[in-house]
Amino acid sequence: MSSGIFTEWFLPGVWITIQVTVYSAALAALVAFSVGIARTHRLWIVRFVAGTYFEIFRGTSALIFMLWMAFAFPLMFGWQFVPMAAGVLALGLTYGAYGSEIVRGALQAVTAAQREAGIALSFTRGQRLRRIELPQAWPEMIPPFNNLLIELLKGTALVSVISVADMTFAGNLSRLATSESAPAYTLLLVCYFVIAFALTRGMRALERKAKAGLGQTPKKGPFSGLLSRKLSPEGEMSQARAGTAGGQG
Repeated sequence: MSSGIFTEWFLPGVWITIQVTVYSAALAALVAFSVGIARTHRLWIVRFVAGTYFEIFRGTSALIFMLWMAFAFPLMFGWQFVPMAAGVLALGLTYGAYGSEIVRGALQAVTAAQREAGIALSFTRGQRLRRIELPQAWPEMIPPFNNLLIELLKGTALVSVISVADMTFAGNLSRLATSESAPAYTLLLVCYFVIAFALTRGMRALERKAKAGLGQTPKKGPFSGLLSRKLSPEGEMSQARAGTAGGQG
């Protein structure tokens, strides 16, 4: 693959993919928190409307909804979306529905005693959410949100179907122009992996910061338990006494 194709097609495609990911993630976060909180509301009608939204978007294809937004919506309502807007709306609304289940589950995992304490302090529903429930639930949302964000990143490849010039669109163009499939699709795999890895690192840092704010000790990594731990002087003395007693026995 020539450097001209890379700089003129792939690099702009990477930037388009990043933009679609950021815009879709922002919309998905707004939808996830709005619908997720609504699904825990005390009024049944609010829960019903939010649950209906969740079921509709969970049961429909993001690709078909994207095609509907790009081609059917203008015919039905006379309003044409630009391709990127149609892609962002389809991805944000769909993945926001999935995210609402994460929010709902994390809020319901907060112990009843915490909510009762807020009621005893005469907090309104909004105050309990802002001061008690969300601060405790937020660290538990981050790992599943991380997975959902990676799925959203990979889902941005769908926007190439409606002629948004993202990485996948650029890869297909370069394959057609050079008749070289292996370099184009290998480069696509590498680009998606690099962006996904960077997003994961960022979300892990956010998780550590959120848990530290609650006084929780973040996990250091999957192999941290295999490393030797430095003992305090008291711990060393205790082990020495235990060894002496064992030797005397």
